Amino acid sequence: MPTVTLIGSRLADAGREFVYEGESPDCAGCPYRSQCLNLSVGTRYRVTDVRENAQTLDCAVHDAGVRAVEVEPAPVPANVPSKGAYAGSRASLAGPCPHTECPSHEYCVPDGADFDEERRIERVLGDPPHDSCALDRELTLVEFKAEEE
Repeated sequence: MPTVTLIGSRLADAGREFVYEGESPDCAGCPYRSQCLNLSVGTRYRVTDVRENAQTLDCAVHDAGVRAVEVEPAPVPANVPSKGAYAGSRASLAGPCPHTECPSHEYCVPDGADFDEERRIERVLGDPPHDSCALDRELTLVEFKAEEE
């Protein structure tokens, strides 16, 4: 079920995904705090609808103000160890990777998932985008199930 929140006007596009990072120090004293700070820190969200008739509100964090949108938790694409990687199973990330130039880095260190947690695999997407892993890991690209609110 979607949640109504406020996000930066430049980010208010249906389909956009983001990881909620929590409160900024600039939020202190803002009259819209309860509408903005109503998401779970570290959770990946997808904008499902932009409230077209809502006004743009001034914001100390976003230079173009904030808009009302509907969001829902989104699945997290990630590389996991291939052994036991199938839809419905639980898996953890393989561990940190220092190779930021690798085409798979964003999936080995994905926004919205932590190394110390096990998540349910919603579906297997297939082979990762890299040709070979610099850490010699056997990985499969999966989609972790969206977190429940």
